Amino acid sequence: MAYRAHGNAGLSKKFSKYSAEFKLSVLRHMWDNQLSMLQTAAKFDIRHHAMVGIWERAYRDGGIEALMPRPRGRSKEMPTPEPAPESPPDDDKLSHEQLLAEVKQLRMELAYTKKLQALVQARQKQVPQKKRK
Repeated sequence: MAYRAHGNAGLSKKFSKYSAEFKLSVLRHMWDNQLSMLQTAAKFDIRHHAMVGIWERAYRDGGIEALMPRPRGRSKEMPTPEPAPESPPDDDKLSHEQLLAEVKQLRMELAYTKKLQALVQARQKQVPQKKRK
């Protein structure tokens, strides 16, 4: 059909970008004249006739906005950097209570770490490891 409508040019490859208005006019022409996707693609020189079906499905799902061309590829914008972690305040500026609370927290973390290491070592002693040959 493409050959009959456009001659040898209808058989060559063609890479085109279509506007949303063009896509909608193609769909309206297909619906008004009750044409198949293949007939419509041949009439408008659209090389891949399945595109008409894709456009129709997109239009039914999302309206004219779904037919708008979207930019392809990765965005050229640089990602916003994450804010740098706050530096701990100077010990000279902290109150006595804040310093005591920090010491208490650090002591608890240290005790927890030691207890965890002791449990891991105890478990390793209980389970005999296989010797390699």
